[in-house]
Amino acid sequence: MKTPRNLELEVGPGRILRRFTEQETRKLLDEWVSIYAKNAQGANIEAFLWHTFSSGAFPSVCQREAELRYAEQVASEVVVMSNDGVSALLTDSLPTQCNVLDYLVFPINLAWSMAFTHEDGWLGPYFAKHARYDYLVTENIRRSRDTQRKALEAERAKREGWR
Repeated sequence: MKTPRNLELEVGPGRILRRFTEQETRKLLDEWVSIYAKNAQGANIEAFLWHTFSSGAFPSVCQREAELRYAEQVASEVVVMSNDGVSALLTDSLPTQCNVLDYLVFPINLAWSMAFTHEDGWLGPYFAKHARYDYLVTENIRRSRDTQRKALEAERAKREGWR
């Protein structure tokens, strides 16, 4: 499902930290495909990227189990990308809402991927793990703690009069 070119992705909750250019988004899409859809021949990912999961080309869990796994994730920044690979943004929270129906959410290191679908409740959402999930998630947790520590230090410095 194509995202209209003039439609900017919007998500909630959380702050949008950055909007990727179309070229950067295509690079993110290529990286995502190289991990989650490289064996998706015949799965028609050209129509919907999540077909890699619904077809069984990449192992995943779906529906309530996917939602539970997604809610467990720790990441200080996640990418939200439209199904067509044209629009993407970086946000500071796991989004639960988006203004498009078919989209992916994943950390920059692609440790996991959540695919939200227009068939929600029937087909999807889907949650999948990278082959190196444990290592990559540990990295995400460390990065999240570093981000929180820096924010607390900046807040303390500001209270003490540092600019």
